[in-house]
Amino acid sequence: MHVEVRGLNKHFGNFHAVKDVSFDIQTGHLIGLLGPSGGGKTSILRILAGLEQPDAGEIRFHGKRVNELTPQERGIGFVFQNYALFKHMSVYDNIAFGLKVKKSSKARIKERVTELVELTGLKGFEHRYPHQLSGGQRQRVAFARALAPEPQLLLLDEPFAAIDAKIRQELRTWLRELIERVGITSIFVTHDQDEAIEVADEIMVINQGRLEQKGTPWDIYKKPGTPFVASFIGESTVIEQAASLRGFEEAAGVGTRALIRPEYIDVGPSEEFALLSATEEGIVKHLHFRGSEWMVEVQVGDQRLMTYRSLEKSTLEPGQQVRVLVHRAYLYNEESSWMVENRLKEDPMPIII
Repeated sequence: MHVEVRGLNKHFGNFHAVKDVSFDIQTGHLIGLLGPSGGGKTSILRILAGLEQPDAGEIRFHGKRVNELTPQERGIGFVFQNYALFKHMSVYDNIAFGLKVKKSSKARIKERVTELVELTGLKGFEHRYPHQLSGGQRQRVAFARALAPEPQLLLLDEPFAAIDAKIRQELRTWLRELIERVGITSIFVTHDQDEAIEVADEIMVINQGRLEQKGTPWDIYKKPGTPFVASFIGESTVIEQAASLRGFEEAAGVGTRALIRPEYIDVGPSEEFALLSATEEGIVKHLHFRGSEWMVEVQVGDQRLMTYRSLEKSTLEPGQQVRVLVHRAYLYNEESSWMVENRLKEDPMPIII
């Protein structure tokens, strides 16, 4: 299903929950609605489902306006974070529920439930009840029940929030593969950026009711469209006066801040750098072992920066003097934002210090 949303607005009393949101979703894509709690993600999802009516704006599915249609008429499957399974029904009957409401034949119900039990890895659990299942299994039942009536759009509201971390990781991979096999247009709400980056074809970053940016995970991470997106996605350090950074003095005017991701920085002894003129002196403050790498906190003047260091390189020590090279920075002020490379890296006549 191709989804078009134009000028969506929604108030709850005096609270403006959704502010002039517009977007398009291509058929078969899996979209992550990402943002902080209370930002408007679930409100957008509920409006799409017909569970809330917008104050203004238009929603079209395959070019057809659906604002006036009931949830049942929109052809949508909905999965909630708390499973919302019928406790008194078996797995089979939970999955079959939507088909029975549609008055499908018993033969069709059996055929479809059998198909979904296989698809979701629930074979052998058909006659169990929700309290006899693990959290991951209950969520699989919820997915199967939502898919049973063959909806054109699948909406997922924080589907893994109530599941422990290990199972959540497994279900992310499973969901990605499931959506690819079924080919259904899907939108899932999450506040977990790792989840959105790993699972989604595209991410829509929502903040304070506004759509900050829509794009692939790569574009969202590498080319943030707003300061909020840059700071919300990934780890970063904000420098209040960007002009204080070596190599960025000319690029950053008064009032310009710099946001620097760990991967933008190299830190180590002077012999590791071919162009020392682009580096600054720093002091290692803390080292955090992360299994595959070190996270290094380094003090440069008044600034505390964070970066990664490979286990293949020499091990640094707290208190050690090092050189610090900031390769690039995301600069922003009240008018605009832009990415800048360290100009001293291109110095044709480096001053060796």
